[in-house]
Amino acid sequence: MTNSLNADDADLVDTDFIDTDTVHIDRVLSTTRSVRRKLDFERPVEQQVIEDCISIATQAPVGMGGENWRFLVVRDERKKSQVAGVYQEVMHELTAARGISIKATHQALMDRMHEMPALIFVCVIGQPESSYSSNVAFFGSILPAAWSLMLALRARGIGTTWTSLLSAREAEIAGILDIPEGVMQTVMLPIAYTKDARLKPADRLAAGEVTFVDTWGSR
Repeated sequence: MTNSLNADDADLVDTDFIDTDTVHIDRVLSTTRSVRRKLDFERPVEQQVIEDCISIATQAPVGMGGENWRFLVVRDERKKSQVAGVYQEVMHELTAARGISIKATHQALMDRMHEMPALIFVCVIGQPESSYSSNVAFFGSILPAAWSLMLALRARGIGTTWTSLLSAREAEIAGILDIPEGVMQTVMLPIAYTKDARLKPADRLAAGEVTFVDTWGSR
C-alpha cells in the first residue's frame, strides 16, 4: 500500500501517540464534570501548573481569527470577592426571571467562589460579526481552548466548572479587572484542587441514539 502522506503532512504524524494507552485520555474526557463542591480551598493552585494547562489549551484548534485568546488569572482577594458578588446577583436575577430555585450545587459555588484559589477568565481579542456563520467561526476559535483548559486542569486533579453568567455583566467585570475595550469575555473557570470528589461519566444518551448516517433521521 502506498503511503498517501506527503512532505507537508509529516508534522501531522504523531508516532508516539500510536502506542499511547488511551484509557487515561478517555477517562479524563469522560469524567470532566462541573465541580462546585468537595474542593480544597486552602491549597493554592501553583501558577506554573496553571500556565502548563494554558500551554495545552493554546494547542486547541483555531480558525481564521488566529491566536486571539488571552487568559486572565485572578488571585487578588478583593477582586475575587467583587466578581463573586456580581455572579451571585446575576444568578439570583436569572433564577427569579425563570421562576426556578437555585440548585444546591450552584448555591455552594456562589457561597464560596470568593475562596477559590484562582478564577480564570478565557478572553478573546475582537468581537464577533453580525452574521451567523461569522459567529460560529469566531466562538469556534476560542471555546475549544477553554474546553482544553478544563481538561488539562482535570488531568491534574483540579476541579472547575464552566460558567458563562458573567457575560451578562461584561462591562462591570471589565471594570473590576481592567479589561480593555475590544477584548471579549467568554467563560470563567473557578479552580481549586479537588478534595474527596469522585468524578464519573454522566448518564447520557448512547451514541446510537444521537447519531445519524448519511441522512438526518437515518440510523
